[in-house]
Amino acid sequence: MKQYLIQKLISLLPVLFGISLLAFVLGILTPGNPAELVLSQGGYEPTPEQIAEMEEQMGLDAPYPVQYLRWVGRVLSGDLGTSYSSRNPVGEELMRRLPVTLKLAACSILLTVVFGIALGCTAAAWQGRLPDRVIQALINVQLSFPAFWLALLMILFFAETLGWLPTSGTGGPRYMVMPSLVLSSASMATAARLTRSALLEEFGKQYCTAAMARGIGRWRLVVRNALPNAVVPVIAMLGNSLGGMLGGSIIIESIFALPGIGSYALAAVTNRDYPALQGYVLLTGFIYVLITLLVDTLSMLLNPKVRLGGKKI
Repeated sequence: MKQYLIQKLISLLPVLFGISLLAFVLGILTPGNPAELVLSQGGYEPTPEQIAEMEEQMGLDAPYPVQYLRWVGRVLSGDLGTSYSSRNPVGEELMRRLPVTLKLAACSILLTVVFGIALGCTAAAWQGRLPDRVIQALINVQLSFPAFWLALLMILFFAETLGWLPTSGTGGPRYMVMPSLVLSSASMATAARLTRSALLEEFGKQYCTAAMARGIGRWRLVVRNALPNAVVPVIAMLGNSLGGMLGGSIIIESIFALPGIGSYALAAVTNRDYPALQGYVLLTGFIYVLITLLVDTLSMLLNPKVRLGGKKI
């Protein structure tokens, strides 16, 4: 296991390098001169001399490889730069907003796990019958609804018509109900479909056939025998979904006015705040890589057939 984790960490290093390179190139290719953008805040029009002086202060007069190495050095020391808009350190802004996004992602993945796997188990246990057909129809509806459209419908019905839930902001658990449901809707449907498919595959194996021949009930067979073997691909899918939720939270946070890193990135795009956008790309990329490592490790622990270099772990 130790050797497996070491090799996984080594294999992730090029990914981290690619993320850092992408974030750096993002700042280079975006239109506008960063020095001019910094000086022109508030409607001020800088002179060419002032722009040249600011470029020298920001190190923009150096070759791109030198700029990249300097930037990586600052990032490794915890300095993600300063926001053009707020003039605050990007790292502090991201850390202040990150708990909101993590809370939203955690609630969403919890809904995905509980309802997605439960729906998949129910559909598999009642294969071909009415519950299975209803659940599959529900899955198709969930996958076909755009997140922003579902959010607007939920706001109209649960907030404006019934008055049960708040439409925006942060606070108690009620504030996370609609954003979490919207963000988890597609992932929940995917988890249900994958769980059903994996369970049906397990039902065709000899140990399930023998268990049913001994008179073991369908639900007991699902929960105690088939599900532990079928859950490994579902866990991998949930890991990918969690990473996608961090990126997909931009739309949800914007609609429900949640002060997370997604809304911060959207404001950075609007204001052409490239250091903030670079910091967002780095942070979400690092979190995604970390989630991938955790999912691979968990899958390895649950599945003894995982192999490394032709040998069982």
